Amino acid sequence: MFTKVDGPVRLADRVAAMLADEIESGRLTTGDKLPTEVELVKQLGVSRTVIREAVSRLSSAGLVEARQGRGVFVLPPRTRPLDLDADTTDTKAKVLQIVEVRRAMEGEAAELAATRATADDHARMRQALAAIDAAVAAGGDGADEDLAFHRSIAESTGNTVMVSTLRYLGEVSRGGIRVTRANEARRDDFYDAVREEHDSILTAIEQGNPKAARTAARRHLEHAATRLQKAGPEFWNTTQDLDVDLDTAE
Repeated sequence: MFTKVDGPVRLADRVAAMLADEIESGRLTTGDKLPTEVELVKQLGVSRTVIREAVSRLSSAGLVEARQGRGVFVLPPRTRPLDLDADTTDTKAKVLQIVEVRRAMEGEAAELAATRATADDHARMRQALAAIDAAVAAGGDGADEDLAFHRSIAESTGNTVMVSTLRYLGEVSRGGIRVTRANEARRDDFYDAVREEHDSILTAIEQGNPKAARTAARRHLEHAATRLQKAGPEFWNTTQDLDVDLDTAE
């Protein structure tokens, strides 16, 4: 089924890519069982350690699932994470494109929230902002909490289609948001600016000012793009080391 894999470096990456191609091409479909570890070792000419690492990466990407005592099976297609294993220029372009999409969607969400959010919604947004600070103080990057804050804005609109769309966008862009947060954590002025921008969005929503809320949300994403543009090659060269595996959307 497979040909032997050889090469000086990153054999696990190459094996994972080969198996992923079998799945994405349809040669292996939902419910199919992968060859056993022993069979893959024999077919590919690599060690068991390489096979285990490759399968672990496919599992993290949501392509396969290991079932105790039965083997490894192909999962139904699902949303894929941002691929940060590509070259650094491609990574930067992808992250900036995600910011552009978020700017359009979240500007609309903030505008609607300013006309529809209740006092309880405002309280949930404030709690979400506090959670970002708590996560960072505990040593985290605050990416999931950042997503939760923006999701709380969408939820306050009462528009279920918008909520679902932004939840989907958040799932797709989780890796990009993690990169953005990592960049902002490098400098105190970046981090302080983000906190002020978040607070401006919420203040406009609490004041019931849709135009100001939309402007604040769009400005926040525009500034995020500017901060990413200021990051040098030394930052982009580290993005593949970030933990950006796709998690199940909350």
